[in-house]
Amino acid sequence: MTIEAIQNEIIDEFSMFEDWEERYQYMIDLGKDLPLIDDQYKTDDNIIKGCQSKVWVHAEMNDNKVAFTADSDAIITKGIIAILIRVFSNQHPKDIIEANTDFIDKIGLKEHLSPTRANGLVSMIKQLKMYAIAYQTQLN
Repeated sequence: MTIEAIQNEIIDEFSMFEDWEERYQYMIDLGKDLPLIDDQYKTDDNIIKGCQSKVWVHAEMNDNKVAFTADSDAIITKGIIAILIRVFSNQHPKDIIEANTDFIDKIGLKEHLSPTRANGLVSMIKQLKMYAIAYQTQLN
């Protein structure tokens, strides 16, 4: 699936819920299905800077696609990173770099987060794209 197709799928899923309480619960559920980072990668080097909670992300390149795993010590944050990993994992680095993230505004996520969580969201996206840039450089 393309990044855009996954984003549209997420927009459709979020539109099914009546209110933000249900959407938060859905995000928490998504966090429970997150491809968890191996404990060996839960290091300070893999912590996303700029997040209020601890969020660890690890990336590996497999068949010219970036595979992400992650974890967080907070359930909402875990749901947020789960959404981002669903969108960006197993995609070509160039596609990750070029992807827009308007879907976040379309599901209303940013406006329903505290300012510190919203900053964390931006930091998560930035970090995932930085991994993609590093892997794209290796491919060139």
